[in-house]
Amino acid sequence: MTEEQKMFMQLLEEECVINTNDIVEYPPVAISMGETTIQTPKGTKTLPIPIGTYGNFSFVQAAPKTGKSFFISLLASVYLGGSNKFGGDLRGHRGDKCLIHFDTEQGKFHASRTMKRAISMNNNVDTDCYHTFGLRTVGYKNRVAFIEYYLKEKIEKGKVGLVVVDGIADLCSDVNSMEQSNFVAQKLMEWSQKFNCHIITVIHSNFGSDKPTGNLGSALEKKSEQQIQIERNTVNKDWITVKCKRSRGFAFETFSFKVNDIGLPEIVGDLYNPLKGVSF
Repeated sequence: MTEEQKMFMQLLEEECVINTNDIVEYPPVAISMGETTIQTPKGTKTLPIPIGTYGNFSFVQAAPKTGKSFFISLLASVYLGGSNKFGGDLRGHRGDKCLIHFDTEQGKFHASRTMKRAISMNNNVDTDCYHTFGLRTVGYKNRVAFIEYYLKEKIEKGKVGLVVVDGIADLCSDVNSMEQSNFVAQKLMEWSQKFNCHIITVIHSNFGSDKPTGNLGSALEKKSEQQIQIERNTVNKDWITVKCKRSRGFAFETFSFKVNDIGLPEIVGDLYNPLKGVSF
């Protein structure tokens, strides 16, 4: 082994070592839905149920035209404002961190509309810490390079909070390529840990299936903290249901949202009780 290789391995050792004597704390939450109570050596503790925690990534999957962009607007609005009248029990735990939103597939008009909704749903929100980009015209390699550049060079250290990548399939040229799929999943793991942020990304479901698209979808299933599925509500056709399909920790309860008369998403109840949350 050369001296350069040895130095590199020493750097990896310092970066990757896990001290089993360290006290393991509940991971800091970026976005939550409801609370749960657990027993600890120090007694009962109430904790937020995460949609996502800092240092991890999650993904949203759905069939085309199911309301994914409205759901992303809802999450972004809650993260920016902490909570609002549209988000029900959803809570954002932003502190002084920023939200960076990359849209890879929509044209400028539709991407801008998705991003503006997050602002419209809050009063006096800090828009200086909401960074928005449409990467539709950029090649997939340059999309990856630009995201990495922006997180590293353009946001103050420690201020990257929630990162949205809508949609992740556009960071590679072939979602069925094992090599490219693993590369994209590795980038999400690297970025989320390196910048101590939570990344939420979006992918389509396979036609006629509830599995995310291609080998990329399989790679995301293995590596993500949360797998979130959205679908048309079977009780009320105007509602969109959100459920936690898989989770590394506590799973949030299924809930539903609708798009109201002024085109904004708002939580209305859950899958099993169509009257819950509805006032007369």
